Amino acid sequence: MLIFNLNIMNMLTLFLQAPAQGNSTTMLMMMGVMVVGFYFLMIRPQMKKQKQEKKFQEDLKVGSRVVLTSGLHGRIAQIQEDGVVIETLSGKLKFEKAAISREFTANRFGDKAAADKKEVVETEKK
Repeated sequence: MLIFNLNIMNMLTLFLQAPAQGNSTTMLMMMGVMVVGFYFLMIRPQMKKQKQEKKFQEDLKVGSRVVLTSGLHGRIAQIQEDGVVIETLSGKLKFEKAAISREFTANRFGDKAAADKKEVVETEKK
């Protein structure tokens, strides 16, 4: 632990001394590139994934087969303002929309979930 702390102190000392010894604009450019790199490699993909998840949850329809983040499989029986009622083999349970996983549902049902939505819409029209 002591060695780790000394290494951090040495790196911090070198970092603070670097602009005084060399070109400070180069150091600022390197830091800017690091910030931009973090944005494109970490922040932006996470924001994109959150938008996709939210859109998926908003597009849910009654009768769609879904998988929850807990692994529970079921069919949507009702959509309410504060959640979703999922019909399973053991009965009906109420969950938050955020508990429905786009990734798990796509992995388990794939295009069949989309086909189920079409069947439900056609049945409702009749």
